[in-house]
Amino acid sequence: MRYLIILFSLFLSGCADVASLNQNQQIGALALKPLYRDPVFDGAADPSIIFSTAEKKWLMFYTNRRANVPGLTNVSWVHGTPIGIAESVDGANWSYRGTVNFPKDIPGTSDVETATYWAPAVLEHEGIYHMYLTIVPGVFEDWNHPRTIVHLTSADLKNWAYQSTLPLTSDRVIDASVLQLPDGRWRLWYNDELAGKKTFYADSKDLYHWEDKGSANLPNDRGEAPLAFYWKGHYWLINDLLGNIGLGVYKSSDALNWQRQSSNLLDIPGTGVDDQNGGHHPEVIVSGERAFLYYFVHPGVNAESVYEKEPALDVKRSSIQVVELQYVDGWLVAQRNNPTYVSLLPGSTRQ
Repeated sequence: MRYLIILFSLFLSGCADVASLNQNQQIGALALKPLYRDPVFDGAADPSIIFSTAEKKWLMFYTNRRANVPGLTNVSWVHGTPIGIAESVDGANWSYRGTVNFPKDIPGTSDVETATYWAPAVLEHEGIYHMYLTIVPGVFEDWNHPRTIVHLTSADLKNWAYQSTLPLTSDRVIDASVLQLPDGRWRLWYNDELAGKKTFYADSKDLYHWEDKGSANLPNDRGEAPLAFYWKGHYWLINDLLGNIGLGVYKSSDALNWQRQSSNLLDIPGTGVDDQNGGHHPEVIVSGERAFLYYFVHPGVNAESVYEKEPALDVKRSSIQVVELQYVDGWLVAQRNNPTYVSLLPGSTRQ
């Protein structure tokens, strides 16, 4: 009898935990589907989100692919891309703000009519904002051209100064993600296209001087847009597996040795508006005990063919979405069809 009482008590405790979790997930502002579409080019992708302490707003920096521009063949529409900015007071309702006015002294941008800007990664440290940005020197019809990652700084998230081009493994590197470690060092993960789309990393003591460390040694590693964050006592790295098969998930205790989650996130198409394909290029904001995963989707039914010679508008366009992450049995779950109530504490980051 005592054994049954203990089992019943554990059952009630588990039910209380689930009820508390479900209650917490209904606190905040209800996110629309889609969360955001760019009103200029309709190609919002690669979101990076940061809190502006001066304005008390959230700013989303994103790659703005030229999805609705006619006459752009092959992959030229994915080049010549500005970095768009959207703003929000709650992380759930976003409005268009404009584009980033970058300085002209960034290598690879001053000697061409239209430069390509991809995948901004923005963070704040000691009152200075830092952006690690992928640069392609022009507009091209294919992928066989240099890409570098540059470092820029700003005091106000409006005016940016070029600092350096990072000394990484090759001239075909993209998609920076930066996280601070417990000893104060900073670690930057990125994708090296010449190494078979694998993830590499570099370390820095001050965000300005970087030492490349080589392969991140992720199991079954092939993808892009590695996104690192710390949550629930673990380091996590999520990457875009390309195609429409969702996001790969890796877990680590030291940000060096990684385990691969057996299931992908956002691989099964959602049922919400503009959420009908695999999730791409993530951003995560950890807010207290909760974590919110922002991602983009090519919602067109033929989204596998986004890089055909002349893809249709509905195939090229992309939308930003958000879902709350859940921590279940030591791994991550993202139930994209459930309503998402976003609650971001001011100043929240990815750690």
